[in-house]
Amino acid sequence: MKHIPQIKIPATYMRGGTSKGVFFRLEDLPEAARVPGVARDRLLQRVIGSPDPYAKQTDGMGGATSSTSKCVILSPSSRPDHDVDYLYGQVAIEEDFVDWSGNCGNLSTAAGAFAIHAGYVDPARADANGICTVRIWQANIGKTILAHVPVADGAVVEAGDFELDGVTFPAAEIVLEFLDPSDEGEGEGGGALFPTGNLIDVLDVPGVGALPATLITAGIPTVFVNAQDIGFAGTELQPAVNGDKALLARLEDIRVAGALAMGLIRTAEEAATRQHTPKIAWVAPPQDYLSSAGKPIAAGDIDVNVRAMSMGKLHHAMMGTASVAIATAAAIPGTLVNQAAGGGAREVVRFGHPSGTLRVGAQARQVDGQWTVTRAVMSRSARILMEGWVRVPQGSF
Repeated sequence: MKHIPQIKIPATYMRGGTSKGVFFRLEDLPEAARVPGVARDRLLQRVIGSPDPYAKQTDGMGGATSSTSKCVILSPSSRPDHDVDYLYGQVAIEEDFVDWSGNCGNLSTAAGAFAIHAGYVDPARADANGICTVRIWQANIGKTILAHVPVADGAVVEAGDFELDGVTFPAAEIVLEFLDPSDEGEGEGGGALFPTGNLIDVLDVPGVGALPATLITAGIPTVFVNAQDIGFAGTELQPAVNGDKALLARLEDIRVAGALAMGLIRTAEEAATRQHTPKIAWVAPPQDYLSSAGKPIAAGDIDVNVRAMSMGKLHHAMMGTASVAIATAAAIPGTLVNQAAGGGAREVVRFGHPSGTLRVGAQARQVDGQWTVTRAVMSRSARILMEGWVRVPQGSF
């Protein structure tokens, strides 16, 4: 048999927040994969190990969860006053597609750190001891993110005492600012924080009936529903949800109904290849529960309980972009999230999720009767796990 060598591609494997992904510099990719298209998708799928009918991604870098089936491509920014362009691909595990429809808030943290590691930031700024602010253009959704990355002696500081529920070990804190984080939208309400113009809509969901929902585009398009309206308490952990196929199908029906109402898809069938957006999340007033690590979470320590789905499964913690949506909706009186959090105006919300709690801030205001969000702020951490090359079989893309 003729020997066909594998192709080596420079890559870095990073954790960002509660996610992991394979990071590439655009110029390091094979020429055919430097532009959007089939070659790029096939390459990233082969790197991650998808599509995999066994749902294990054993023959790739993926970790068989939505949080670990991710790729990032960075390049010098094509936008003025930005350091890098950051493109994110959510690689489906079992299905044959890469979803480019939204951002990953957790990996936005790592994008800021990687920009410095990769030499995309002026060395004079990175050499300063303290904080280096990396200005990121999020190319999937066309938004600006500021990553305030700790640096010392020209390198990213990764060790620290910042603790993040859902991440085992402490690390250095990176503060993220999402500027004007409302999604541009694709339907009739394109550009609107609430695509339908309503703080609460009533969705007609097959098999469920009339279901109140808040449809919002901050951070990432998200469909919020009340936990009790779908038979939940709001304190669910992954085992109670992810093994129940009938329940997962019902949650997908709700997500599809929300996507149609938001104008993100034209037919229900389109949702099959758009799993990354919108998200579906359910909210409930504060109550005690045990996190997935057995840590007691007291109702008095949180404002609201939230659980969110990612790529068809309950997320083990909370997506960064969904956290922006939660903070924004909590800040606006009249939304389901705000009501579950006790009502009233607020700029900070602390919510409970399966792995613990998270504090996120958002600034929202009304202009000519329309709600807008100017920024959202949260803290995460990031760390390089491995760097060198990934290998893919020749002819696989």
